[in-house]
Amino acid sequence: MDIKGILNNKTILVTGGTGSFGHQVVERIFAESYPKEVIVFSRDEKKQFDMRNEFQNPKLSFRIGDVRDGDSVRKAMKDVDFVFHAAALKQVPSCEFFPLEAVKTNILGASNVLDAAEEANVEKVVVLSTDKAVYPINAMGMTKALMEKLMLAKAQSTRSDTIFCGVRYGNVMYSRGSVLPLFVDLIRHHHPLTITEPDMTRFLLPLPIAIDLVLFTMAHGENGDVFVRKSPAATVEHMAQAMLDIFESDVGIDVIGTREGEKMHETLVTREELLKAEEYKNYYCVRNLGEIDYDKYFTEGKDVLIPKEGYTSANTRRLTLEETKQLILSLKEIQEEPALEHADKSSLGLVKEKQDVVS
Repeated sequence: MDIKGILNNKTILVTGGTGSFGHQVVERIFAESYPKEVIVFSRDEKKQFDMRNEFQNPKLSFRIGDVRDGDSVRKAMKDVDFVFHAAALKQVPSCEFFPLEAVKTNILGASNVLDAAEEANVEKVVVLSTDKAVYPINAMGMTKALMEKLMLAKAQSTRSDTIFCGVRYGNVMYSRGSVLPLFVDLIRHHHPLTITEPDMTRFLLPLPIAIDLVLFTMAHGENGDVFVRKSPAATVEHMAQAMLDIFESDVGIDVIGTREGEKMHETLVTREELLKAEEYKNYYCVRNLGEIDYDKYFTEGKDVLIPKEGYTSANTRRLTLEETKQLILSLKEIQEEPALEHADKSSLGLVKEKQDVVS
């Protein structure tokens, strides 16, 4: 993918830019293009300090601010060309206990970003969503679903030249707060790996491939588009067992039962969205604004047959235990994990020979 012609000599704003996604997308932008400036907008001054010291790039600048504060967002948006909106409350339990905080960040904060981008007439905004926004049953998913609706409404109603589009993907492996770092910590402290329901499935996507999708969307997305990366899935039992095998640990697995706000299987594309989705080898593009006539919206429907099911973690390609191990071993964070020093690394070589279990 060539993003150079898109981002060269442009100013890019990344909200929530000190998180897992923001950190790596900034790295990729500088590796693959020559931007005029990259602005990281976030609340955490310590993470900004660490990131500044790590990159030491004069074209990387930082703004302390909160997407909940419309004024701070508007000031950060001045003279910006492209926006990656990654700022969010992402943890299901914290959003369940404090749903209003999720509303303030994921909905009202997103609205501030979209409004500021429209006012500044930026070229394109890409918002980041999640499989939990599809048929949502928890507060995090519900607020992300409404964020998507805000983006679509803005794409439909805007009178500016700004393009509003988005991406949606499943679990990003080894992102902050995800299960793999938890498993590593439990193994390190000789505690059993806790899982909810052994047969529960989850999409698995390494962060670099998620970044590929976001950059592709920035290059090709049109108003209202939602790009969805196809991903394999694994059971949580296979994920836990793979970690035990990789680290040669005997701590075992403790089944604690399904928690509030969890699904057995996740959905990335609904049955209804498949009717308007274009399917490609590695992704779907849900074209939301192609033929919508809002004058007829309330009076006319379409004679179409809705598919029996959407694209879910139950019907996507299911990874075997060995494939799950290979995918986990492909992660840079796992390969560099000190706890792996004394484990058998014979399988690492297999992963590095371009065994792509994701595509």
